[in-house]
This record gives sequence, C-alpha cells and structure tokens, in this order.
Amino acid sequence: MIKSNMLIKQLTVSAMLSLSLPIMAQQQPLQYFRANNKMGLNTFETTKNDTTSFTGMHVRIGGNFTQEFQGLVQENSSTPVMVNGVNINQLTKLTNGFNLAMANLNIDAQLEDGIRMNLTLYLSSRHHEETWVKGGYVQIDKLLFLKSEAIDKIMKSFTVKIGDYELDYGDQHFRRTDGGNSIYNPFVENYIMDAFATEIGGEIYYHPKNGIIAMVGITNGELNPTVIASTKKDTLTGNLNKYPPAFHGKIGYDKQINDDLRVRITGSFYAVKSAASNTLFSGDRTGSHYFFAMENTLATVDANFRSGRYTPNFSQQVTTFMINPFVKFYGIELFGTYEMAQGRTITEVNTRKATQYAVDLIYRFPQQKENFWIAGRYNSLTANLPVSLTEITINRAVGSIGWFVTKNIMMKAEYVNQQYKNFAATDIRSGGMFNGFMVSAAIGF
Repeated sequence: MIKSNMLIKQLTVSAMLSLSLPIMAQQQPLQYFRANNKMGLNTFETTKNDTTSFTGMHVRIGGNFTQEFQGLVQENSSTPVMVNGVNINQLTKLTNGFNLAMANLNIDAQLEDGIRMNLTLYLSSRHHEETWVKGGYVQIDKLLFLKSEAIDKIMKSFTVKIGDYELDYGDQHFRRTDGGNSIYNPFVENYIMDAFATEIGGEIYYHPKNGIIAMVGITNGELNPTVIASTKKDTLTGNLNKYPPAFHGKIGYDKQINDDLRVRITGSFYAVKSAASNTLFSGDRTGSHYFFAMENTLATVDANFRSGRYTPNFSQQVTTFMINPFVKFYGIELFGTYEMAQGRTITEVNTRKATQYAVDLIYRFPQQKENFWIAGRYNSLTANLPVSLTEITINRAVGSIGWFVTKNIMMKAEYVNQQYKNFAATDIRSGGMFNGFMVSAAIGF
C-alpha cells in the first residue's frame, strides 16, 4: 500500500508539472522577484533594481522537481543496545537506488504595482506523503495607493514582507535545497545543522543604492502557532511557559564592484526567550536528501527524515548569530558561513552551544554562460549534547560537478564523506561515517 501511494503521488506530481509547462511561455514577469531557475542564482534579498512594468494583476504558476539516485555506504562502532530484542544501534544496510522524488508548486501573484504575493506548496516530500503548504507572504515595494509623494520616496529604499514566510536568517537559506527546489544549490544536501524555518511575522528591509543592507524582523517564534495557554513549567524560571515574540535581523554590504567582481558580507541574528516549540534548526518539513544515512533498521522514510543532519533541539530558548562572506570573481565563487548558536529545552536550566562553519568554493564556466561547474564544500559542526554536555564533532567534505542543460534543467553529481567524532559508545553515531555518490536532476520554472 505504501509503495502504491508513493507511485500515485509521483505520477500526480509529474502530471501537474507537465500540465504547467505550456503555461510557462505565456506567463508575465513579476516585479521584485527571484526567478525559479538558473536566473535566480546568487540572488539573496530582492533589490529595488526592478525594470518590470506593472501591467495589471496576474498570476504566475511555477514549480520545482528533483529526482536523485543515491549510492551511499555507512558504518559505526557503537555498543549494541537491545530494545525488545532489537539492536537499535545497528545501522540499516543501504543499497544503490532512486530516492523519493520531491516537488514544489509555486504560486505568485502581482496584486498591484509594487505589491506581490507568494504561496509555496510541498507536493511531494520525504516527511509528508500529502500536500503541505510551506507558507505565504505579501511583499510590498511600493505604496502608491496611499497617494503620498513622501511615502513613495521612502519606499524607493524600503521593502516590507508580511505573512508566514521563510525567515531571512543568514544567507545560506538562499542557496539551500528546499524539497523539490534544488536549482540554487550546487550540492545535493544542506548544512549539517540546517537553519531553516517558516514563522508568522514581518520584515522591513532597507537597501539604498550604496550597497548597504539592513533588515529587522519580528515573528511568533513558532512553526506551528497556537492560542492555547501553556500548562508546562519552565525549569529555569519555575513559571508556566510563555510565548513572547522572536526577533531577527541582518546587516551587511553587497556591491557589484565592476563587471567581474561582486563582494557581499552579512551578519545575522535570531533570538527568542521562550517558545512552545521553536524549530529554527528543525523546521524543514521536506527532509534530508541523504536517505537513511546513519539510521537504524527500524527507520522509515518519513519518521527519520533528517538523516545525516544534526538537530541541537533548542526548542525553548535560542540565540544565534551567522556571518556570511560571498565573493564572485569572474566564474569563481567563494561562499562562507560561521555560525554560533546557544539554547536549551524547557527542562534544561543551562544553555548549550553549537558552532558551525562551512566554506564553498565553486568554479562556473565557460565565461559569461557559466552552464557548467565544479565545486567543493567543507562543513564542520561542534556541539554540546543534551544532558551529558559531551562535546561532539561532525565533519563533512563534498565535491560536486554540474551542468545547466537549459536555464530550467540542471544535473549534478557529488561525492560526500561525513564522519562523527566523540559520541558515546552507546550512541548509534559512535565511530560513525557514511560516504558515496549522489546524482541529481532538477527542474525549476
């Protein structure tokens, strides 16, 4: 039955995407919009440099589709732990094969001059067998309906985003794989500790023409909002849990120095004092693209959807900072991340720390077209585990090659090696490692 449901789901997704393809050529462009294909590469926050004229309200249907072939092997040296006659530290045996295809449906609407709306749905993903809404928001770049010259002048440098949106914490989330949308990512997977969440709130951007970037945002601090008063007590305060707002922000510089050189550097923060269940580092509902990596023999596709990642479980309180430098010189791209996070669960008195850094080096060629690339990434995480506070380390090295067949079709292959260090002997990750190859094909329109 499960295999039948998955087959039906994949056929449905493929049919929907096929029906959408004839519409693509007829769709009108949107203002202040990031393209869902190769044209959206290295686009971070949308700028005020928009040349699209408003021609009336219209709707744009887009989508993303990713299919992968996996060839990973894994091992560990954990002490057997028996539960109901089963060794829960025994890794599942992997074989080469296709992973579940993932797909997104993007609906964007130009509502008014300078005002557009986005709604993104996960049609097929590892974590959910049914369609889920990722989120939706309204982006405002003009307020012409107020008929105020002063406000029109102010809005030339400001953007407002309101809704249930993907948090603009750090720059890595602009380059990550999001379910079926892998067109921006030169690699198959995201970081070991994947910062991504959708929350309800608003962001205000200031981006004058001199290259300065500034943003402040306030949200509810929850992926799954609630209006039910808490009955749980915070161990640290001894009081019933409260749900204050979460705050995030970004400041940086992004400048095209000349035709050949672009320089960008940003610093971001996110902070919430308490929450029903904060998911900044566990908010991805689509799942990892390394299927069953470091999972035991009881694992399932949807229940163990974070394979190969590390979740610090800062569900009650979290304060985190991220620094991202980006340099593009001709076809060479250097993107870096340094992240410092600390937080706790509602049952902990003290906060724990997690530190992560990553470096991506990419070469795109030939000059100007840049349809091909070779790339390497090194990602390292050091964190204190809950309860024991043991400091563990996870290292990942990845190499990839890729090809944009067209601006809407991409193919890539990578080799990955991930190692786990300093885990307790009774932890399934003790002496753990996995490595092997991944091949991926993606469509974005």
